[in-house]
Amino acid sequence: MKIWIDCEFNEFKGELISMALIDEDGREFYLSVGCDKPGAWVAQHVMPIIGIKPVEMDVFQATLFLWLSRYKAIHVIADWPEDIAHFCSALIIGPGYRLDTPPLTMEIRRDLDAVSAIPHNALEDVRAMRLVHLAMAQGVPA
Repeated sequence: MKIWIDCEFNEFKGELISMALIDEDGREFYLSVGCDKPGAWVAQHVMPIIGIKPVEMDVFQATLFLWLSRYKAIHVIADWPEDIAHFCSALIIGPGYRLDTPPLTMEIRRDLDAVSAIPHNALEDVRAMRLVHLAMAQGVPA
């Protein structure tokens, strides 16, 4: 199953704030772990539009596990390497322990630029990215 991902994080290479995933069928995952000390840009452009209350990381990981467990295999598609890095970090639940996921492959693409309904909101951004990619796969200009 192809799954597109977008994350918001606290400035360049900062901590995860929110993650959105959407599969080929349109099934969505969207959670936030919040951010206690957002950088100035993030405070202005990201925090006001997250749109959901944050959860603790253990709740985030448990919910992610349940969401991913419905698939036999997963191909994660991102437009930025840090999205993949945050996804992989979220799979680690402790020293020597990780979420038990289906087999995973990952792809980072530079050609999935999309204008979302609410820029810098991970859910809206990943929805737009998915639509661009699906249109490209069908040979339709995005």
